[in-house]
Amino acid sequence: MKIHIAYDIKEGPWGGGNQQLKALRDEFVRHGTYASDPQTADVILFNSFPTGEERRFRQIYNLRKNGATIIHRVDGPVSRIRDRDFEIDRLIYAFNALLADGTVFQSNWSLAENRTLGMAQNSNETVIINAPDPGLFNRAGRQAFDISRRVRLIATSWSPNPRKGFDYYTFLDRHLDAEKYEMTFVGRSPVKFDHIRMIDPLDSASLADELKRHDIFITASSNDPCSNSLIEALHCGLPALVLNEGGHPGIVGDAGETFANTEEMMMALERIATDYDEYQRNIALPGLSEVASKYFEFAESVHAQGGTKNVGFISFAALLCRVYAWKTRHAISFWAGRR
Repeated sequence: MKIHIAYDIKEGPWGGGNQQLKALRDEFVRHGTYASDPQTADVILFNSFPTGEERRFRQIYNLRKNGATIIHRVDGPVSRIRDRDFEIDRLIYAFNALLADGTVFQSNWSLAENRTLGMAQNSNETVIINAPDPGLFNRAGRQAFDISRRVRLIATSWSPNPRKGFDYYTFLDRHLDAEKYEMTFVGRSPVKFDHIRMIDPLDSASLADELKRHDIFITASSNDPCSNSLIEALHCGLPALVLNEGGHPGIVGDAGETFANTEEMMMALERIATDYDEYQRNIALPGLSEVASKYFEFAESVHAQGGTKNVGFISFAALLCRVYAWKTRHAISFWAGRR
């Protein structure tokens, strides 16, 4: 059985979803189970709603008509992450109900929140957490924790969206004890920090090296369903301090602490720094090989059942009209806002 990922994978530094799909594709390639040509694939892994790639809807419809099994990898809910764009979630749910033979959620939180917003249950669905490239995101060569020096914190974000936690990072910039802590931010920021060292976005290899020079990872992103930056840091051996929202608590487990406000954040940071070795020992996440195997086994099971949905052209055309209607409204709103 061969799998194709219907997504334009970017090389170099890019968002977390792109990096995860690239790692997953490379793992399928290593095992000889990847089809670079979607026409030769038995299973198509479709990555949720590809804003700007609406052509994917037609591609998936045609591939399904030709006998391919469609596995839908769901993120979000988008409206929980952005605090807007609920129509995108509705389109995702409509696509899932119409075309997806199986559905993969990236965290239990994502499954529960999508269900709360009205996503119907698929007869075939599962939860599979993400995993990074083990050749890069590992503990090899990481600098050991040393309580005699300043504790090194690091946060990363590909997106400068304020909901990625920049209010908390600004607080740390102003209130961290400079004699005990130092902090680095890697990525794009909407604010300029006074004390936090700032580094532009890095490719995966450089980012992994930077993570290994630090002790504790922090993320304060709001309602992030399955933070790839958090997962990458944990695989590099960094205990984590995470906002108690979204999928963060389920990912970090006992390998870090959660917080709901700045006071809790500072106390939780002290606990991790004080008992660092114990938190580090508690890091326990599946590796990429295990994650890829779960995707393959789920896809194989769904494919063995054969297509169970008879998708008519009228139903698909109605969905496509909704997609382009949303795109038109979005463009009008964007240009009106620029006046």
